[in-house]
Amino acid sequence: MLRVGSVVLGVSDVPRAAAFWTEALGYVPREEMDDDWVVLVPSEGAGVQVALSLSGTPVQEHPRIHLDLYAGDRADQAAEVARLVSLGAHRVDWDLYPDDADFVVLADPDGNRFCVIDTGHQ
Repeated sequence: MLRVGSVVLGVSDVPRAAAFWTEALGYVPREEMDDDWVVLVPSEGAGVQVALSLSGTPVQEHPRIHLDLYAGDRADQAAEVARLVSLGAHRVDWDLYPDDADFVVLADPDGNRFCVIDTGHQ
């Protein structure tokens, strides 16, 4: 049976992206970082790995695949969005928000879009 081993993000600057994602997620490099590749793993044990690969392709405005990061409730979501922005993420002026959105769209320093989800949203 197959399982997901890593989610891979294309980035233009691997060390910069690694610095952002290690702080954002509390992850650490699995092994020494290369200029064009690193795999990040949870510092507290098992979980989804995030790999960063050097890429020259442009960021997609509406990516087909992205990360959803879960926050506990609306207050936790707001705090996490503020923390991620302080680390170098930026809010995306997303044109597809529904009226009752439980997510906030951000982009990492390389422009990769991801969402912070309010999991307490009813």
